[in-house]
Amino acid sequence: MQKRQTNTMKGFTIIEVVLVLAIAGLIFLMVFIALPALQRSQRDTQRRDDMSRLMSAITAYQSNNNGKIPTDATSKNTLVNNYLTTGGDTFVDPDGNNYEVQTPISISAEKTQISSGTTFEGSGHKVYIMINAKCKDGSEGVVSYKKGNRNYAVLYKLEGAGIYCGDNS
Repeated sequence: MQKRQTNTMKGFTIIEVVLVLAIAGLIFLMVFIALPALQRSQRDTQRRDDMSRLMSAITAYQSNNNGKIPTDATSKNTLVNNYLTTGGDTFVDPDGNNYEVQTPISISAEKTQISSGTTFEGSGHKVYIMINAKCKDGSEGVVSYKKGNRNYAVLYKLEGAGIYCGDNS
């Protein structure tokens, strides 16, 4: 009996190779599109944490200074140097730039609401402290009047979208 030779070649066809490369390309594309948004979100989370830290420092400053909120350059420097950057800590934005703590803005009962659009045009890394203020429920970056000089709100424009608003009430 004569043996039959079967010629079976092992390997992939060109269509299979192209299909695998196309799928791999789509996966890489999705990762590279999602990565900047994820990084932006992580930086905004760090900024929210920094603003919470600032609010804790303001509360500590108030307890040591008869309930006053730092209003001038000297007291703002004291706040940053003695309450935020002690023990080698830093108070800088995740992109490496320093935060600029702005002189507090006092709102009155006549001006019961300040919207974020007018306050934050081109704000950069400015942190706003609003006296007699509280954050409006369910709205980022909008503060309303709350009687009492010990009441304050902290506002900061986030990179991704929106404005962080935190208050002590």
